[in-house]
Amino acid sequence: MEKRGLFIGRFQPFHLGHLEALKWILSREDRVVIGIGSSQYSHTHKNPFTLGERIEMIWRVLKQEGILDKCLFASIPDTDEVHSLWVAQVKSCCPPFSTAYSNDPLTILLFKEAGIPVMNIPFFKRTIYEGTRIREMIAKGDREWEKLVHPEVAKFIREIKGEDRLRSIYINKTRK
Repeated sequence: MEKRGLFIGRFQPFHLGHLEALKWILSREDRVVIGIGSSQYSHTHKNPFTLGERIEMIWRVLKQEGILDKCLFASIPDTDEVHSLWVAQVKSCCPPFSTAYSNDPLTILLFKEAGIPVMNIPFFKRTIYEGTRIREMIAKGDREWEKLVHPEVAKFIREIKGEDRLRSIYINKTRK
């Protein structure tokens, strides 16, 4: 039977740390289910990109890297603090998987309580590849952000005028 791992993230945006983590998981699994978390949110400080935009930026990278055929996508909306329901929701939203990959303490706890094995992912230059930092750089007009994401992601963010969106969101301080 095919071994599948689950890799959940908000991917706001999908950066080079995410790509390295995904490749690391693929070195252990036949296929990876990429669970896009907080999928119902967009146009906010913490979640500026839509689910569709996140899928497309990841899809473009995976295609360019030649690993698209090894990945599946799933939308995972938040349960808004009803943590006891979250794993059941994840399982209903995702294709079958045998192992979850995460470094988030709450995610690890919830999966372990549900009897699902969890493996930690090595951090890849965490202080550099960090979504909050990248979003802030984009909002401030610091072009160095483009070095922290795959060229396909940078191109896509420019295509959708994501830089303008982030500047507007940060000025208005839209949260969530």
